[in-house]
Amino acid sequence: MVSLSTTARFLPFTAQNASTRIPPPNSFRYSKQRDRDHWKVVCACIAPPQNFKSQDSSPINFNGSHKSEQLGAERDREDDSDVLIECRDVYKSFGEKKILNGVSFKIRHGEAVGIIGPSGTGKSTVLKIMAGLLAPDKGEVYIRGKKRAGLVSDDDISGLRIGLVFQSAALFDSLTVRENVGFLLYEHSSMSEGQISELVKETLAAVGLKGVEDRLPSELSGGMKKRVALARSIICDTTKESNEPEVLLYDEPTAGLDPIASTVVEDLIRSVHIKGRDARGKPGNIASYVVVTHQHSTIKRAIDRLLFLHKGKIVWEGMTHEFTTSTNPIVQQFASGSLDGPIRY
Repeated sequence: MVSLSTTARFLPFTAQNASTRIPPPNSFRYSKQRDRDHWKVVCACIAPPQNFKSQDSSPINFNGSHKSEQLGAERDREDDSDVLIECRDVYKSFGEKKILNGVSFKIRHGEAVGIIGPSGTGKSTVLKIMAGLLAPDKGEVYIRGKKRAGLVSDDDISGLRIGLVFQSAALFDSLTVRENVGFLLYEHSSMSEGQISELVKETLAAVGLKGVEDRLPSELSGGMKKRVALARSIICDTTKESNEPEVLLYDEPTAGLDPIASTVVEDLIRSVHIKGRDARGKPGNIASYVVVTHQHSTIKRAIDRLLFLHKGKIVWEGMTHEFTTSTNPIVQQFASGSLDGPIRY
């Protein structure tokens, strides 16, 4: 099942109460499990599916026949069995304001993708549509090959969990770090308090934090809050047998951080990916991730492939090393920060 796991992920979720009854979460993993006619948020153990390559397999080759300078370029692949999320010709407007004007792309297993572009061009909207928080006005969203209609309470969608990590840590101020990170397990698992406490400690260690379990969010630095929020998004019930891959969506994860703290978070994003190793030296569990960012350091350190959004369309895509050498005038202006060019404020 596709699950909606949030830090408030135990409240009944419906389209009507999404904006009012759920406290502002840091991470959403989406699933549909009926309990007394309500959709409840659950957590499952994270593991890559059996039919995908393991972390020891050769990495996906994105260069191949990929033409990064050509809009709508596609890789020459035999099949799309490794596609986790696909958006096809997606449109979205809010009132009279058009945000997305026909966005199409695929997120494959094992990828580290960045969505970049000027402010207000629809990057965060794309994340929310992928996560199921927003429904496109036009176009289609596919989850592992199955078309999703509407919001996260759709039927017959299974096989993938999606987590959305917002800009702010969105920790519960009145709860300790332990209670924040273990919120899902305390509310919705059969694990004992001792088991949860130990798992919280291990998960915090995985993001490079130790000895902070009893602190309140107000006692943490900005970078520490971001790491606690990520720990909360990746913790899972180890007693569950169902394993589904997970995609994490990060919205400006280094916003408001100094350069050193940004580097810590960028490396952390890499470490929890299946191709990385966490602070304990153990393999990560996140199948793929997508990062919305304006930070050049984040692009260099945490991203392999880039999608450039401008005026609601993808105007360029390519590998990270091609970003600064692109001949696309929009990309050139964005990369250099020049005031002269097609991007106007």
